[in-house]
Amino acid sequence: MTLLPSLQSLGLFALLAVAPICFASTWVITDSAHPVEVTADVRLVHLDRLDQLEAELSSLLPDDPAQVQVLFRESLTAEAAAEISQAHQDVVDAWSLGVTKMPAVVVDQRYVVYGDPNLEQALAKIEQFRRGQP
Repeated sequence: MTLLPSLQSLGLFALLAVAPICFASTWVITDSAHPVEVTADVRLVHLDRLDQLEAELSSLLPDDPAQVQVLFRESLTAEAAAEISQAHQDVVDAWSLGVTKMPAVVVDQRYVVYGDPNLEQALAKIEQFRRGQP
């Protein structure tokens, strides 16, 4: 059966509209050098976020070690500590999946598309693979 190009694109549009529903989880693993726009239902993992957080905290600190301890305790709020913890977890999660290149779009912790910063295109590639289409 051959579909008209307009129907094929409509099928792709429909796929992209329901893709988040079809996939149990979608992660985008990247860094600041490889930006990717994601929707709210996609977990965005920035592998260099920990470095950024540490640089932000370090920039506020004076040279005196005694003052550093006091200021560090004051600046390390529960929110900042949670961000640091999440940044560590993101690195561990990416490592455990074996991600080797960025950006990486990972679906259901099983399927991955490397190097495509367009989330819709990456999800379409994964869906084509899952359906056994070339």
